[in-house]
Amino acid sequence: MIKYKLICKNCNLCFDSWFASSQEYEKLKKKKYLVCHQCNSKKVDKTLMSPKLINNKSVSETEDKKIRFKKIDKTIQKFQKFIKKNFEYVGNNFTYEARSIHYNKQKRTKGIYGTASENELKELREEGIETKTIPWIKDKNN
Repeated sequence: MIKYKLICKNCNLCFDSWFASSQEYEKLKKKKYLVCHQCNSKKVDKTLMSPKLINNKSVSETEDKKIRFKKIDKTIQKFQKFIKKNFEYVGNNFTYEARSIHYNKQKRTKGIYGTASENELKELREEGIETKTIPWIKDKNN
């Protein structure tokens, strides 16, 4: 199958049409079977069109990117699994809990993790409270 961009020389309408082959197009053109569907003129010709090129390199690069993304996704999921197992989730109370640990020197058996805004994290760092940020992927099961 081949797709051509056609133009009606009578009304200047551009439209696409599919043909079994380029020979089939020529055969239909010669027999004057090509007709404009707007003005019914038989003055229809091929017009300029850009070819669709399939570049094996771009396909392999896309596949390579997908593979790398899946690898990164798996690594992040491993980190998340480790964090969930070894740290206590404090949700939106992260900044409060981090300050409590830092200033009250509370001993905890587990570290904490949760959510905080960029401003809250900046304030914690300015106070000398060390934090780390990692990307978080929501569970697909939820």
